[in-house]
Amino acid sequence: MQFKFFKYMTGAAAALLLLASCEKKDYPVGLPEYEHHYYLAYLPNNNTQVNVQRTQTALLKFPVQFYSAYTRNYDAVGQYQIVTDGIANPAVPGQDFNIVDKDGNAIQPVDGKYSFTFAKAERRTDTIYVKMLNNPTPGTRKMEVQIVENKTNDYYVDIFSTAFRRPVEIR
Repeated sequence: MQFKFFKYMTGAAAALLLLASCEKKDYPVGLPEYEHHYYLAYLPNNNTQVNVQRTQTALLKFPVQFYSAYTRNYDAVGQYQIVTDGIANPAVPGQDFNIVDKDGNAIQPVDGKYSFTFAKAERRTDTIYVKMLNNPTPGTRKMEVQIVENKTNDYYVDIFSTAFRRPVEIR
């Protein structure tokens, strides 16, 4: 009986810890400054690491969701970047992997960022594609594909703190 109580209490404590660790952003409802505020996040909504073999020939796919409740007279742009700062044995673009379109053609970042365009700022999903280049250099390489905030005079594409980065380990 005591073990069952301990098990339930441990589960409850873990659930509270998970809920308490999320970043809280309090946006009041109905304020004009939040009418053009959108979110871009990974699906599923988490920051889970992905492990991939360097020899993989299929494109690595990271689906993302653009959250919007409106149709606007402008296109919203979401952005993402490759981050290797502070990572031991970082993966190198052009050697270990390329960011590509759905057909496998390499795309280049502008000022270090790649972008999605969401026509009329309507809610939809899109995909980040990564192509492994089978680099023969031994060892594991790492990088993160991070969705970044994009604030303009017309709109703000924000991130979820729980679903903005996708750590990748290339083995």
